[in-house]
Amino acid sequence: MPFLEDLLADESRRLAEFPIARDHVFMAHAGVTILPRRAVKAMQDYLEGSCVAHQEFPAAWRAMNETRALAARLIGARPGEIALLGPTSLGLSLVANGLDWQAGDEVVCYADDYPANVYPWLELRRQGVVVRYLEPAQLGGITPEVVERALTTKTRLVSLASCHFLTGNRIQIDAIGRLLRERGILFCLDAIQTVGAFETLVDHVDFLSADSHKWMLGPMSAGIVYVKEELQERLRPTLLGAWNVKSPNFIAQDEIEFEAGARRYEPGVLNMTGILGMKAAMELLLEAGIDNISARLLHLHGYIQGRLASLGFEFVAQPEGCLPSGIVTTAHPSLDVAKLFDHLAANRVTISHRHDRAGRPYLRFSPHFYNTEAEVDRIVELIASHKT
Repeated sequence: MPFLEDLLADESRRLAEFPIARDHVFMAHAGVTILPRRAVKAMQDYLEGSCVAHQEFPAAWRAMNETRALAARLIGARPGEIALLGPTSLGLSLVANGLDWQAGDEVVCYADDYPANVYPWLELRRQGVVVRYLEPAQLGGITPEVVERALTTKTRLVSLASCHFLTGNRIQIDAIGRLLRERGILFCLDAIQTVGAFETLVDHVDFLSADSHKWMLGPMSAGIVYVKEELQERLRPTLLGAWNVKSPNFIAQDEIEFEAGARRYEPGVLNMTGILGMKAAMELLLEAGIDNISARLLHLHGYIQGRLASLGFEFVAQPEGCLPSGIVTTAHPSLDVAKLFDHLAANRVTISHRHDRAGRPYLRFSPHFYNTEAEVDRIVELIASHKT
């Protein structure tokens, strides 16, 4: 991994790429990421160009197509299957609202997923759709067996998160996708917690949505929506405008005819500033290599757990059949988690403070590939000093 090795071996380069690390330890990428320097520069360059030229200058339009190609490469899709839309909830809602549901159809999802992947499916109950919740034995423990138990002859779609936002448990995307495809059931993926961090391929996925503001290291409300080419006629766009409905010379027509490819889901002007920031961030990720990034994240996961375990912290269990991620979620039997979170924040350490449905508080660590063992050691020192 020459890029990562060089970055971590050269502190000046690491700080140039990620200025946040100059005086801050940031390990909350499962929340809202900081931006790498190159993403900010790409957005600044576009804005500067828009001072002296039309916002839709040709180079910016070319960059939109280049971004589709990069996103397709990142998830193993084709450029024509990528719509440049965020946030994640928008893409999931487009799927929920665009299919031809019949009363009695069933959708399977998980009540303890992030709400963006729950509410769009619950709303379908107004059309007579039945929502069936997965029932894993442990929080976030979604395995192929858990999914299979929830299926019936009426199941039309299963929507899952590629990684549970609290526990950090990753699902077996391909195994679950094959299971569903064999039964003719559609598979929708909320992939915001893995795209950019772990291989997230759509070989056995029908729909995917992921904003760039977490592991993709991009800005908020710039994201990607994947719709399998063979399903684009079946998934009708529910947001309509002059850009996704053919409108020659911007004249409305008597009949609605959609543009080809996933562009049919983009009703109006694109968030060019954000998309260009996302493009630069994706280039950084691909330069580093997703396999290299995931290996680094798993190393940091183990290092954080080992250091925190020495202080008496307890960790959310990873059920058999789930995969680890870059997320480490922990609690302490005697320390006040809220006060500890505030103590770290006061010392320029950013992590996440989360709760489960029962209200139990947790600290969630989510480092990215540029974070270092020395930064973990700094956090442990701060916790130890607070503890005593």
